[in-house]
Amino acid sequence: MNTHASVVVIGGGVTGTSIAHHLAAAGVRDVVLLERDELASGSTSKAAGGVRAQFSDELNVQLGARSLEAFGRFGEEIGYDIGLHRVGYLFLLSTPEEVDAFEAGVRLQNSLGVPSRMIDPAEARRLSPLISTQGLLAAAYSPDDGHCTPEAVVHGYAAAARSHGARILRHTEATGIELHGDTITAVTTTLGRITTDTVICAAGAWSRAVGAMVGVDLPVRPLRRQIAVTEPVAALPPELPMTIDFSSTLYFHAEGPGLLVGMSDPDERPGFATDTHDRWIPRLYAAMERRAPALTELRRTGGWAGLYEITPDHNALIGEAPGPSRFLYATGFSGHGFLQGPAVGEVMRDLYLGRVPFVDVGPLSAGRFAADAPRPEVNCV
Repeated sequence: MNTHASVVVIGGGVTGTSIAHHLAAAGVRDVVLLERDELASGSTSKAAGGVRAQFSDELNVQLGARSLEAFGRFGEEIGYDIGLHRVGYLFLLSTPEEVDAFEAGVRLQNSLGVPSRMIDPAEARRLSPLISTQGLLAAAYSPDDGHCTPEAVVHGYAAAARSHGARILRHTEATGIELHGDTITAVTTTLGRITTDTVICAAGAWSRAVGAMVGVDLPVRPLRRQIAVTEPVAALPPELPMTIDFSSTLYFHAEGPGLLVGMSDPDERPGFATDTHDRWIPRLYAAMERRAPALTELRRTGGWAGLYEITPDHNALIGEAPGPSRFLYATGFSGHGFLQGPAVGEVMRDLYLGRVPFVDVGPLSAGRFAADAPRPEVNCV
């Protein structure tokens, strides 16, 4: 292969396919997306599928809310059923500090049009009857949030991108980026060379290596996270919200007739391992015994492991590098990349075209760390 592209997008997850769709739909010709494996085979397919606008950072609230609107229109506009369940997000809060932080978050979210609210433990249990309210001080709830099927979103965006003329090359790895002075001239791949003057990195946990090809530091590190799926649950409420115990990071939502359950593992070390193990199970069961004891009676029927793409402040890297010209990036979402995919596709389209995006993502530039201006996101799980 020896071909040309106006822009090469590296990464075939939700971010990359959303970017490719938004570029092609805007009339950008010769958009090429590279995916070294199958579409959605990286972090996207391993995501829990949560979609929300409950964040502590104004930019994340705006990106999440914009994406929620897009997910709501997805079937009509893109033509794919993504299994969207608008059942809400419920954060369970057990310390005064958590309550104070989420009260501030709700005020911010409400000021931006998000209908989140603080509720008492009794209402939290009515919404999510599998929980225990012992030690629970309050909860934060937003009814517009929910969950959907990540792979369906990716394949929907990919099909839409193709319909507008984008080329998607699966099993094609980017092996290098050629420069002439400070200008990108080509991307080399396992199938050959693609001449281009623009690269957009949407490679998730693998983004640091892509940035290194052009001397751009993208401080992203991979971290394994595991998910378990349970047997069917009798009388599972059809509107069970995505429920998160903020102190322990235990979370669960309906997955077919059973539950999808996960939490972070503080003993996990950065790396690209995605095999499953049981070392996290004792901590998982301890969290369930404390906050949702009914879950301890359920048999595990499956599960998987995937990679979070973590940055030092647990917030995304979005922008265009000052050099070389033109290297753009959207990565490092630290667990909220799937839910922001639609909005990020819009933003990257506008940055490429020189338009002003609907939200100023300048504070999410990778250069914020060198400038000692981190932008921490509190509502991460």
